[in-house]
Amino acid sequence: MSLITEEIRASASEIYHGDAIGQEKSKFLLTEMGLPNGLLPLEDIVECGYIESTGFVWLIQKKEKKHKFEKIGKLVSYGKEVTATIEKFKIKKLTGVKTKELLMWITLSDITVDNPPTGKITFKATSGLYRTFPVSAFEIEDVKKDVASVDVAKDTKVVDEVKKDVEVDVAKETKVQEV
Repeated sequence: MSLITEEIRASASEIYHGDAIGQEKSKFLLTEMGLPNGLLPLEDIVECGYIESTGFVWLIQKKEKKHKFEKIGKLVSYGKEVTATIEKFKIKKLTGVKTKELLMWITLSDITVDNPPTGKITFKATSGLYRTFPVSAFEIEDVKKDVASVDVAKDTKVVDEVKKDVEVDVAKETKVQEV
């Protein structure tokens, strides 16, 4: 049974449908809240929504997804529906996310990034257990940054070429004025 009702959808500040926009908006929201952008590596997002006044956020994907965070060797399961209340440096009341510890799946309830930043992130389970890891284990490189740097390099080349053309034109004008 879905936790997301029509009443919740009606009160949403933002609702997006589709994987591409869902991926983009979820990463953006995580970054805006001071959380690592790779924390929710979901696939085939059908819907994502956010209620700004309460910080309630939901992500619905086509099917459950298991993901292994290679840097820490942890397997995490994301249900079809992931919900949480998000605020600066914290995710509270998390549903739909479990991690494998030894031979058991443990449901996560809270995620907190240290503030002031120490480079640590803490995951708490509903049972009260918690684990701390480096934030870098949950960050993914932003492809847009790489593209932006390439665009800047191209723009710099164009500016340099324009400067050369202007210098040549100025030199021609200067010669004409001398005659």
